[in-house]
Amino acid sequence: MTLLRQGVAEDLGASKADSESAVLHSAVQKAALRFVPLLTIAYLFNSLDRTSLGFAALTMNQQLGLTASQFGFAAGVFFLGYSLFEIPSNLMLYRFGARRWLARIMISWGIVSAATAFVVGPHSFYALRLLLGITEAGFFPGVTFFLAAWFPAQYRTRMLAWFLVGIPLSSLVGGPVCGMLLQMDGIWGLAGWQWLFLLVSLPCVPLGFLTLKLLSDRPQAAHWLTSEERDALDRVLASEVRERPHASLWAALKDSRVLICTAIQFGFTLGSYGIGIWLPLMLKEYHLSNYAIGWIAAIPYLFASVGMILWARFVDEKGRRIVNLALACFLGGLGLLAPIISGSVTVAVIGFTLALVGVTAARAIFWTIPTRFLTGVAAAGGIAFINSIATVGGFVGPSMMGWLKEFSGSYVVGLLAVAAIMLAATAAAMSLKLFITRE
Repeated sequence: MTLLRQGVAEDLGASKADSESAVLHSAVQKAALRFVPLLTIAYLFNSLDRTSLGFAALTMNQQLGLTASQFGFAAGVFFLGYSLFEIPSNLMLYRFGARRWLARIMISWGIVSAATAFVVGPHSFYALRLLLGITEAGFFPGVTFFLAAWFPAQYRTRMLAWFLVGIPLSSLVGGPVCGMLLQMDGIWGLAGWQWLFLLVSLPCVPLGFLTLKLLSDRPQAAHWLTSEERDALDRVLASEVRERPHASLWAALKDSRVLICTAIQFGFTLGSYGIGIWLPLMLKEYHLSNYAIGWIAAIPYLFASVGMILWARFVDEKGRRIVNLALACFLGGLGLLAPIISGSVTVAVIGFTLALVGVTAARAIFWTIPTRFLTGVAAAGGIAFINSIATVGGFVGPSMMGWLKEFSGSYVVGLLAVAAIMLAATAAAMSLKLFITRE
């Protein structure tokens, strides 16, 4: 009889656990379908700014009389504005809520990015790129903070990967689209590159208003979840075990783990934009047409999109985030050796593909690590700190490539420098094992 009662109790316990798991899964599924496609599309248009810049350069540089170093500086100065205003922006997000602040960011960046169509020389180009960085500041770390506040750890890498797929998708879709938009040259008196900036920027404004309508700052504010689903999400998020967590911003900024994470992200951000912004111009060295470049440049990003999703799923299932982060950074550096050692466009595209798979996967894996030891205002400010300092790599990468191209006459030296920095990021990633025991 005792055994019977024990068996019944165990069955009831298992049944209750299964029921709670089903409620949690339902809540996560509803939140994912409501938030992630919208944020991914927004990030796709956000990243299209970088993609369109590289394609606009195919004709804009000559029309405006921009040198390689001037273009590289304009591409990079965006990240200075972005970095300077990253922490203030995310602290404002923490104060006013992600829903309102992310909507504000999208609307303002759409307007400023569209205005780039009317630059007349290097100085107006520099000014608008700097202003664009200021208006965009806080978007990515804000979304990272938002997703961490909504999705439990066992779902987080996948959700981040689906959001971050907006980056490679922007080049996968943007390459052919940008190539075709350049063909609009002369319509209504505007150059093709002007149409390019206008048509990839203005959709961000309605997306901002849609964000204001669809996002909820926390589970308890989500009227579209049942009370059981809201409670299940809150319980799981509150019960997460964190590795020596910080809730104070100042304590977070002094943490060795934060500083190492900053160095790692600097490395793969430099690699991402050093490759991405200059990819159309590097492919032009193989004497391809602008239209052909649009399609060929999409190939690495197709594989990068698929590779990032599959790698993120593997990490969610198997763990070992630090090791996988190091492997992704290593692949990012290794792939760049192919276009250096071979003059074949096929080999170069394969190399760029491997490099971009590594860089994009590194980004998805990386952002699940800081949220394991940062909470509250430390998460909002700490994530912004990591991203703001590390995003300087977005300035260094394009600028360095432009300066080294003028200095050496080819892209080889620049690619070697980017590869070396990616390998240094690999070493920094492995050093996290000394400070983080729970992944």
